[in-house]
Amino acid sequence: MIDQTKMTRSFFETLHPLLSRLNAERTLSPGKLGVLRYLSEHGRATTSELALAGRVSPQGISLAARELERLQLVTRVPDNVDRRRVWIELTDEGSRKFTQEVSAGYSWLDRTVRERLTPEDFKALEAVIPVLSKLASEATSG
Repeated sequence: MIDQTKMTRSFFETLHPLLSRLNAERTLSPGKLGVLRYLSEHGRATTSELALAGRVSPQGISLAARELERLQLVTRVPDNVDRRRVWIELTDEGSRKFTQEVSAGYSWLDRTVRERLTPEDFKALEAVIPVLSKLASEATSG
């Protein structure tokens, strides 16, 4: 039996190239894609909310938001009540781009799973998804 340290290292070393390959299909960085994902799922947000959700500095989010705004994927909207507060909102183009970016990575993965995995491999992958979901929920909550 493999010890836990070796197993977690092996897990990471196996997962890392997959994630890299998924991201290679995309034209936006994972950070910018994360901003679009958050806005797509939660609606408008302030830079502070985005920074907290993405676990990055407000300055980092401001830079990403500026670049996304330059690409016309988000827009900045002053708050109606507190003019010091600025909301970042997903544009229609941003929504389309988010869908396109996500689909680009998933298309590669779907094709690879279909072409490379045996039916037994597919069942094994399907069986591990709940375990991976537990790890993912820990990653996003803590």
